[in-house]
Amino acid sequence: MTKGYWVSVYPAISDPERLTAYNELAGPAVRAGGGRLLSRDGRVVAHEAGITQRVVLIEFDSFEQAVAAYESEAYQKALVALPDGFERDFRIIEAID
Repeated sequence: MTKGYWVSVYPAISDPERLTAYNELAGPAVRAGGGRLLSRDGRVVAHEAGITQRVVLIEFDSFEQAVAAYESEAYQKALVALPDGFERDFRIIEAID
């Protein structure tokens, strides 16, 4: 079984404080789905497009688990709390075995 990852890049965050409601719901939803936070707001050296803003990396034991966590009722409630005006590039990827 290959691991799955959530990769989120936020090219533009005008007001990070507005993410509080989303974070309060998303954290428990991710943990309940078996996710482990590997990186958030750490140091970034940007190349190519030069995006240095917030990057979040979450690991799951399988790709299927990562998809199920995203589709869970708990995480869908978190998405509703994501404020308008936030740009986010979100992907679920499968690791190489």
